Amino acid sequence: MAYAENPETDARAPALDRIDRKILHELQRDCSLSLARLADRVGLSQTPCWKRIRRLEQSGVITGRVALVDPARIGLGLTVFVEIEAPDHGPGWRARFAAAVAALPEVVEVWRMAGEVDYLLKVVTADMPAFDAFYLRLTETTGPKNVTSKFAMERIRDTTVYPVNTTDP
Repeated sequence: MAYAENPETDARAPALDRIDRKILHELQRDCSLSLARLADRVGLSQTPCWKRIRRLEQSGVITGRVALVDPARIGLGLTVFVEIEAPDHGPGWRARFAAAVAALPEVVEVWRMAGEVDYLLKVVTADMPAFDAFYLRLTETTGPKNVTSKFAMERIRDTTVYPVNTTDP
């Protein structure tokens, strides 16, 4: 697989042709597609399609295959975006923070940010009492300078599908 400089991250990213991008487009929408159906949709026979999928997995473009779950249907009705200000920016605190949030299953996303807050967490819990218990564990284990919680009222759009260009060569 050829590699190209990725201007957004300065990392070397595999060069993807239109067929690779079509495979990604289809798998993001439904990874349970049979190989025969996927190959048909992208205009390949099954063996070359499977080889491309394996190459995309081995190069780290495809990082996993999952089932998407509606959190409310499994009792997780509260989504909270938690902003964290770090007490310092040293490697020790960062490592302790990363380990602490990795051990909190309610945290489904963690982003290191630029701007007024240092970290943004997406947290899902059953309800307010469950969030309060989570909040106490979070603040006890991470020792943040400041924490601000923003409660989601309505999920208007939630997708894991990245916009892949399937038309350019």
